Amino acid sequence: MLDLENVLEGGLQQAEAGWNMGSFGAIAEFHHVGDETPPARTAPLMQVTKRGGVRIERLEGVRPVAYETLSPRAHRWSQAVSLCLPEAEAMMHQRDVLTEIGLDDAALRDEDHGAVLFDMGLAQPQVDFCIRTADEDLLAVLRENAGRSLMDHGNPAMPVILKAHPHRVALTKVGRVEVYQMIGGPDTGGTSPEGPHTHVLPKLLRAGRTHSANTPIPEGWVPCAGFNPENPVFGRMGQDKDFNRAAFDAFQTLLQAWGPQEYLTAKATCWAALEQGQEPESISEPDTRTGRAGLRNGLRQWRRLYGDSALLDRWSAAFDASTMPEEADDENPGH
Repeated sequence: MLDLENVLEGGLQQAEAGWNMGSFGAIAEFHHVGDETPPARTAPLMQVTKRGGVRIERLEGVRPVAYETLSPRAHRWSQAVSLCLPEAEAMMHQRDVLTEIGLDDAALRDEDHGAVLFDMGLAQPQVDFCIRTADEDLLAVLRENAGRSLMDHGNPAMPVILKAHPHRVALTKVGRVEVYQMIGGPDTGGTSPEGPHTHVLPKLLRAGRTHSANTPIPEGWVPCAGFNPENPVFGRMGQDKDFNRAAFDAFQTLLQAWGPQEYLTAKATCWAALEQGQEPESISEPDTRTGRAGLRNGLRQWRRLYGDSALLDRWSAAFDASTMPEEADDENPGH
């Protein structure tokens, strides 16, 4: 039986791993950059660099859910482990206006304990999405506009925030992610910086959902943090790479322990049929989104494991000829 704490502790030492906390439309991500070496461990289940950090603060009652999702690119798939709590335990404050919280005594770095946290008021179920600053000019604007929605037309606080680039801090019942880098926008050429970054997407926020429909979170549970072990087919900057069998096998161990059974069954059925040389007509397509993803990712992975073949081409034509938009995610977890 896998020990969750040991898995997470090991993941924090992996340069290719990623972490996130947030909701469907507001997410803070922590990644290492380039050849940046993970710093020495300073506390259990915590990692901090000059660009950001993550700390897992609670494992009691946490249910890990491992899963693979379809990529719009037919030679890829994504993978992750969500740390989930029962819905009633996962809920945060859901403030809908800019709100001053106070000094951040729980900041990951001692130097940030004197800075002030403000909840942005995004009203998301399982995350208090915050900004943090000690800048007196920004504090004055934030305090003047506290009690208003940042999404209100004409609210002067949002453009000031985008110009000042305060720290972003995502707080959940499982822990926190902090981002110290600039906010992606005009000052960064319209792209998010490499490494830790945040996304706030108003169109998705309005859905009020805790996670993507393509994430197979069990009914009644809510993802409060995400762990993305090294992907075997693409890198942290989204680039294709040679198939990493060790990374693949490592995640399959997590998937077997914590993955959805209908996904595992669909993939196993597909692999068994291919091993026996059966034609695609020998099985029926699963009738659930999760099962279909298991079948299709099974085909993609079989190709990576064993190479091309005419038989595999027939299977792919039957079951993975096109990617339906509603059944594929991009390579950015949690969006």
